[in-house]
Amino acid sequence: MKRNLLVVLMVLVFAVSVHAEDVTTVEAESSDIAENLDLNAVASVFGEAENLEDFEKKLNDPDTQISNLDLNEDGEVDYLRVIETSKGDTHLVTIQAVIAEDKYQDVATVDVEKDSVQVVGDVAMYGPSYIVEPVYVHSPVIFVFFWGPLYHPWHSPYYWGYYPPYYRPWRPYPRAHYHRNVNVHINVNNTYNVTSVRKSKTSVELSKRSRRSDAKLKRSDRQGVQRPVATTGKKVQADWTPPTERGAELVESGKKKVTVPAKKGSQLIDEGRGQGVEAVKKEIRTPAPVRKTPAAPARNLPARPSGQVRSNLLGR
Repeated sequence: MKRNLLVVLMVLVFAVSVHAEDVTTVEAESSDIAENLDLNAVASVFGEAENLEDFEKKLNDPDTQISNLDLNEDGEVDYLRVIETSKGDTHLVTIQAVIAEDKYQDVATVDVEKDSVQVVGDVAMYGPSYIVEPVYVHSPVIFVFFWGPLYHPWHSPYYWGYYPPYYRPWRPYPRAHYHRNVNVHINVNNTYNVTSVRKSKTSVELSKRSRRSDAKLKRSDRQGVQRPVATTGKKVQADWTPPTERGAELVESGKKKVTVPAKKGSQLIDEGRGQGVEAVKKEIRTPAPVRKTPAAPARNLPARPSGQVRSNLLGR
Protein backbone atom coordinates (compact mmCIF):
# COMPACT_ATOMS: atom_id res chain seq x y z
CA MET A 1 0.00 0.00 0.00
CA LYS A 2 2.77 2.41 0.93
CA ARG A 3 4.63 1.51 -2.24
CA ASN A 4 1.59 2.30 -4.39
CA LEU A 5 1.15 5.62 -2.59
CA LEU A 6 4.79 6.50 -3.24
CA VAL A 7 4.39 5.74 -6.95
CA VAL A 8 1.31 7.97 -7.16
CA LEU A 9 3.15 10.84 -5.44
CA MET A 10 6.09 10.53 -7.84
CA VAL A 11 3.73 10.66 -10.84
CA LEU A 12 2.05 13.79 -9.47
CA VAL A 13 5.40 15.53 -8.86
CA PHE A 14 6.51 14.70 -12.40
CA ALA A 15 3.25 16.04 -13.88
CA VAL A 16 3.57 19.30 -11.94
CA SER A 17 7.18 19.77 -13.03
CA VAL A 18 6.29 19.21 -16.70
CA HIS A 19 3.48 21.77 -16.42
CA ALA A 20 5.81 24.27 -14.73
CA GLU A 21 8.29 24.04 -17.61
CA ASP A 22 5.58 25.33 -19.95
CA VAL A 23 5.27 28.63 -18.06
CA THR A 24 7.59 31.57 -18.65
CA THR A 25 8.50 32.86 -15.21
CA VAL A 26 9.04 36.60 -14.98
CA GLU A 27 10.62 38.08 -11.87
CA ALA A 28 9.15 41.57 -12.17
CA GLU A 29 11.46 43.85 -10.22
CA SER A 30 9.25 46.93 -10.62
CA SER A 31 6.78 47.76 -7.87
CA ASP A 32 4.11 48.22 -10.52
CA ILE A 33 4.50 46.65 -13.94
CA ALA A 34 1.45 48.53 -15.16
CA GLU A 35 3.28 51.86 -14.96
CA ASN A 36 5.37 50.76 -17.93
CA LEU A 37 2.39 50.94 -20.29
CA ASP A 38 0.18 54.01 -19.90
CA LEU A 39 -3.40 53.08 -20.84
CA ASN A 40 -4.20 56.74 -21.54
CA ALA A 41 -1.53 56.63 -24.24
CA VAL A 42 -3.00 53.38 -25.58
CA ALA A 43 -6.45 54.97 -25.75
CA SER A 44 -5.02 58.06 -27.42
CA VAL A 45 -3.16 56.24 -30.23
CA PHE A 46 -6.17 53.95 -30.74
CA GLY A 47 -8.29 57.00 -31.52
CA GLU A 48 -5.71 58.17 -34.06
CA ALA A 49 -5.19 54.83 -35.85
CA GLU A 50 -6.70 54.20 -39.27
CA ASN A 51 -7.12 50.46 -38.67
CA LEU A 52 -5.81 47.74 -36.36
CA GLU A 53 -2.64 47.23 -38.39
CA ASP A 54 -1.87 50.92 -37.97
CA PHE A 55 -2.74 50.65 -34.26
CA GLU A 56 -0.17 47.86 -33.82
CA LYS A 57 2.41 49.96 -35.63
CA LYS A 58 1.79 52.93 -33.34
CA LEU A 59 2.21 50.74 -30.25
CA ASN A 60 5.61 49.53 -31.47
CA ASP A 61 6.93 52.69 -33.09
CA PRO A 62 10.58 53.04 -31.96
CA ASP A 63 10.35 56.83 -32.36
CA THR A 64 7.41 57.38 -30.00
CA GLN A 65 8.09 54.45 -27.61
CA ILE A 66 4.54 54.17 -26.25
CA SER A 67 5.46 50.99 -24.36
CA ASN A 68 8.17 50.44 -21.77
CA LEU A 69 7.28 46.80 -20.99
CA ASP A 70 10.04 44.25 -20.63
CA LEU A 71 8.13 41.30 -19.16
CA ASN A 72 10.74 38.66 -19.95
CA GLU A 73 13.49 40.98 -18.66
CA ASP A 74 15.94 40.43 -21.49
CA GLY A 75 16.89 44.12 -21.60
CA GLU A 76 14.63 45.00 -24.56
CA VAL A 77 11.06 46.33 -24.66
CA ASP A 78 8.67 43.55 -25.74
CA TYR A 79 6.93 43.64 -29.11
CA LEU A 80 3.16 44.13 -28.72
CA ARG A 81 0.96 42.29 -31.18
CA VAL A 82 -2.74 43.01 -31.79
CA ILE A 83 -5.43 40.40 -32.40
CA GLU A 84 -9.16 40.86 -32.81
CA THR A 85 -12.26 38.79 -32.12
CA SER A 86 -15.83 39.92 -32.63
CA LYS A 87 -19.43 38.98 -32.00
CA GLY A 88 -22.23 41.01 -33.51
CA ASP A 89 -21.45 44.71 -33.10
CA THR A 90 -18.86 44.08 -30.37
CA HIS A 91 -15.17 43.98 -31.25
CA LEU A 92 -12.54 42.86 -28.73
CA VAL A 93 -9.04 44.10 -29.56
CA THR A 94 -6.39 42.30 -27.52
CA ILE A 95 -2.85 43.60 -26.99
CA GLN A 96 -0.35 40.83 -26.26
CA ALA A 97 3.34 41.03 -25.38
CA VAL A 98 5.52 38.58 -27.30
CA ILE A 99 7.70 37.15 -24.51
CA ALA A 100 9.15 33.94 -25.99
CA GLU A 101 8.66 31.42 -28.76
CA ASP A 102 4.92 30.66 -28.93
CA LYS A 103 4.41 32.45 -25.59
CA TYR A 104 2.30 35.57 -25.14
CA GLN A 105 1.02 37.65 -22.26
CA ASP A 106 -2.19 39.67 -22.48
CA VAL A 107 -1.46 43.27 -21.55
CA ALA A 108 -4.76 45.03 -22.20
CA THR A 109 -7.90 44.84 -24.30
CA VAL A 110 -9.91 47.49 -26.12
CA ASP A 111 -13.67 46.90 -25.95
CA VAL A 112 -15.22 48.56 -29.00
CA GLU A 113 -18.93 49.07 -29.50
CA LYS A 114 -20.75 51.62 -31.64
CA ASP A 115 -21.34 53.96 -28.71
CA SER A 116 -18.29 53.37 -26.49
CA VAL A 117 -14.62 52.45 -26.21
CA GLN A 118 -13.00 51.06 -23.07
CA VAL A 119 -9.34 50.15 -22.58
CA VAL A 120 -9.17 47.39 -19.96
CA GLY A 121 -5.88 46.54 -18.24
CA ASP A 122 -5.17 42.83 -17.80
CA VAL A 123 -5.88 41.71 -14.25
CA ALA A 124 -2.41 40.15 -13.85
CA MET A 125 -0.75 43.52 -14.49
CA TYR A 126 -3.23 46.23 -13.51
CA GLY A 127 -5.27 44.43 -10.89
CA PRO A 128 -9.04 43.93 -11.08
CA SER A 129 -11.22 46.42 -12.95
CA TYR A 130 -8.66 49.01 -14.08
CA ILE A 131 -10.43 50.58 -17.05
CA VAL A 132 -9.83 53.76 -19.03
CA GLU A 133 -12.84 55.09 -20.92
CA PRO A 134 -11.79 57.75 -23.44
CA VAL A 135 -14.12 60.45 -24.72
CA TYR A 136 -12.72 61.51 -28.08
CA VAL A 137 -13.03 65.09 -29.26
CA HIS A 138 -13.62 63.71 -32.77
CA SER A 139 -15.07 60.36 -33.80
CA PRO A 140 -12.10 58.00 -34.34
CA VAL A 141 -11.32 57.12 -37.95
CA ILE A 142 -10.92 53.49 -36.91
CA PHE A 143 -14.71 53.26 -36.44
CA VAL A 144 -15.01 53.31 -40.23
CA PHE A 145 -12.77 50.24 -40.29
CA PHE A 146 -14.99 48.28 -37.88
CA TRP A 147 -18.37 49.09 -39.44
CA GLY A 148 -17.41 49.94 -43.01
CA PRO A 149 -17.88 47.80 -46.12
CA LEU A 150 -14.17 46.88 -46.28
CA TYR A 151 -14.00 45.41 -42.77
CA HIS A 152 -11.98 42.25 -42.24
CA PRO A 153 -10.75 40.78 -38.93
CA TRP A 154 -7.15 41.53 -37.95
CA HIS A 155 -4.80 38.97 -36.47
CA SER A 156 -1.18 40.07 -36.23
CA PRO A 157 1.11 37.94 -38.43
CA TYR A 158 4.13 38.68 -36.24
CA TYR A 159 5.63 36.46 -33.56
CA TRP A 160 8.85 35.74 -31.66
CA GLY A 161 11.81 36.40 -33.97
CA TYR A 162 9.65 37.71 -36.85
CA TYR A 163 8.81 41.42 -36.77
CA PRO A 164 7.79 44.14 -39.25
CA PRO A 165 10.53 46.08 -41.08
CA TYR A 166 9.87 49.34 -39.20
CA TYR A 167 10.40 47.71 -35.80
CA ARG A 168 13.67 47.84 -33.94
CA PRO A 169 13.88 47.04 -30.20
CA TRP A 170 14.95 49.61 -27.63
CA ARG A 171 16.06 49.57 -24.04
CA PRO A 172 13.48 50.12 -21.29
CA TYR A 173 13.85 53.42 -19.45
CA PRO A 174 13.41 54.28 -15.77
CA ARG A 175 9.74 54.98 -15.13
CA ALA A 176 10.17 58.72 -14.56
CA HIS A 177 11.83 59.10 -17.97
CA TYR A 178 9.17 56.92 -19.61
CA HIS A 179 6.29 58.98 -18.23
CA ARG A 180 7.88 62.26 -19.33
CA ASN A 181 8.22 60.85 -22.82
CA VAL A 182 4.83 59.16 -23.16
CA ASN A 183 2.87 62.19 -21.92
CA VAL A 184 3.99 64.03 -25.05
CA HIS A 185 2.08 61.52 -27.19
CA ILE A 186 -1.25 61.69 -25.34
CA ASN A 187 -3.86 63.85 -27.09
CA VAL A 188 -4.87 66.31 -24.37
CA ASN A 189 -8.02 67.29 -26.27
CA ASN A 190 -9.56 63.94 -25.36
CA THR A 191 -10.88 63.04 -21.91
CA TYR A 192 -9.70 59.85 -20.19
CA ASN A 193 -12.04 58.65 -17.45
CA VAL A 194 -10.92 55.88 -15.10
CA THR A 195 -13.70 53.51 -14.08
CA SER A 196 -14.16 50.07 -12.56
CA VAL A 197 -17.31 49.18 -14.51
CA ARG A 198 -16.89 47.20 -17.71
CA LYS A 199 -19.84 47.95 -19.97
CA SER A 200 -19.69 45.14 -22.50
CA LYS A 201 -20.66 41.68 -21.26
CA THR A 202 -19.90 40.32 -24.73
CA SER A 203 -16.31 41.56 -24.43
CA VAL A 204 -15.94 39.73 -21.11
CA GLU A 205 -17.15 36.53 -22.76
CA LEU A 206 -14.81 36.93 -25.74
CA SER A 207 -11.88 37.76 -23.46
CA LYS A 208 -12.30 34.56 -21.46
CA ARG A 209 -12.13 32.51 -24.65
CA SER A 210 -9.00 34.08 -26.12
CA ARG A 211 -6.93 35.22 -23.12
CA ARG A 212 -3.24 34.26 -23.08
CA SER A 213 -1.25 34.39 -19.87
CA ASP A 214 2.01 32.51 -20.45
CA ALA A 215 3.99 34.70 -18.05
CA LYS A 216 3.91 34.25 -14.31
CA LEU A 217 4.07 37.82 -13.06
CA LYS A 218 5.60 38.49 -9.67
CA ARG A 219 5.56 41.87 -7.91
CA SER A 220 8.13 43.41 -5.57
CA ASP A 221 8.59 46.71 -3.73
CA ARG A 222 11.51 47.90 -5.82
CA GLN A 223 11.07 50.89 -8.09
CA GLY A 224 12.40 51.80 -11.49
CA VAL A 225 13.88 49.60 -14.19
CA GLN A 226 16.02 46.91 -12.63
CA ARG A 227 18.58 44.45 -13.88
CA PRO A 228 17.20 41.24 -15.37
CA VAL A 229 17.17 38.25 -13.07
CA ALA A 230 15.48 35.58 -15.19
CA THR A 231 14.20 35.06 -18.70
CA THR A 232 13.25 32.51 -21.28
CA GLY A 233 13.56 33.20 -24.99
CA LYS A 234 16.08 35.80 -26.08
CA LYS A 235 19.55 35.58 -24.60
CA VAL A 236 20.10 37.41 -21.31
CA GLN A 237 22.97 39.88 -21.13
CA ALA A 238 24.32 39.42 -17.63
CA ASP A 239 26.00 42.85 -17.57
CA TRP A 240 22.87 44.73 -18.67
CA THR A 241 22.11 48.05 -16.99
CA PRO A 242 19.61 50.82 -17.84
CA PRO A 243 20.87 53.31 -20.46
CA THR A 244 21.30 56.00 -17.82
CA GLU A 245 24.00 53.92 -16.14
CA ARG A 246 26.19 52.82 -18.99
CA GLY A 247 27.97 54.11 -22.07
CA ALA A 248 27.29 53.51 -25.73
CA GLU A 249 26.87 49.99 -26.97
CA LEU A 250 25.22 48.07 -29.76
CA VAL A 251 22.24 45.91 -28.93
CA GLU A 252 21.86 43.03 -31.32
CA SER A 253 18.41 41.68 -32.12
CA GLY A 254 18.37 39.28 -35.02
CA LYS A 255 20.13 41.10 -37.83
CA LYS A 256 19.38 44.58 -36.54
CA LYS A 257 21.32 46.67 -34.07
CA VAL A 258 20.21 49.55 -31.89
CA THR A 259 22.65 52.17 -30.66
CA VAL A 260 22.26 53.32 -27.07
CA PRO A 261 23.56 56.91 -26.63
CA ALA A 262 26.77 57.28 -24.68
CA LYS A 263 26.92 59.04 -21.34
CA LYS A 264 30.65 59.79 -21.48
CA GLY A 265 31.95 63.02 -23.02
CA SER A 266 28.60 64.62 -23.71
CA GLN A 267 25.19 63.58 -22.50
CA LEU A 268 21.94 64.33 -24.31
CA ILE A 269 18.88 64.86 -22.19
CA ASP A 270 15.68 64.54 -24.20
CA GLU A 271 13.01 66.78 -22.71
CA GLY A 272 10.24 66.15 -25.22
CA ARG A 273 9.62 64.17 -28.36
CA GLY A 274 6.68 63.53 -30.67
CA GLN A 275 4.59 65.08 -33.40
CA GLY A 276 3.86 68.75 -32.89
CA VAL A 277 6.36 69.03 -30.06
CA GLU A 278 9.87 70.26 -30.72
CA ALA A 279 12.58 68.14 -29.17
CA VAL A 280 14.62 70.20 -26.75
CA LYS A 281 18.08 68.90 -26.07
CA LYS A 282 20.70 70.17 -23.72
CA GLU A 283 24.29 69.22 -23.97
CA ILE A 284 26.26 68.84 -20.79
CA ARG A 285 29.96 68.90 -21.49
CA THR A 286 32.44 67.37 -19.13
CA PRO A 287 35.76 69.20 -18.72
CA ALA A 288 38.65 67.83 -20.72
CA PRO A 289 41.11 65.87 -18.62
CA VAL A 290 44.24 67.75 -17.55
CA ARG A 291 47.34 66.27 -19.14
CA LYS A 292 50.42 66.31 -16.96
CA THR A 293 53.81 66.83 -18.59
CA PRO A 294 56.27 64.22 -17.31
CA ALA A 295 59.31 65.58 -15.52
CA ALA A 296 62.61 65.53 -17.42
CA PRO A 297 64.98 62.77 -16.32
CA ALA A 298 67.72 63.85 -13.94
CA ARG A 299 71.27 64.11 -15.41
CA ASN A 300 74.26 62.64 -13.62
CA LEU A 301 76.42 65.70 -12.74
CA PRO A 302 79.65 65.63 -10.71
CA ALA A 303 79.19 66.56 -7.08
CA ARG A 304 79.95 70.23 -6.26
CA PRO A 305 82.99 70.53 -3.90
CA SER A 306 82.43 71.93 -0.44
CA GLY A 307 83.74 75.36 0.70
CA GLN A 308 86.90 73.97 2.38
CA VAL A 309 87.81 71.97 -0.67
CA ARG A 310 87.28 75.00 -2.94
CA SER A 311 89.64 77.11 -0.76
CA ASN A 312 92.38 74.51 -0.97
CA LEU A 313 92.02 74.36 -4.72
CA LEU A 314 92.22 78.14 -5.08
CA GLY A 315 95.26 78.26 -2.82
CA ARG A 316 97.04 76.07 -5.28
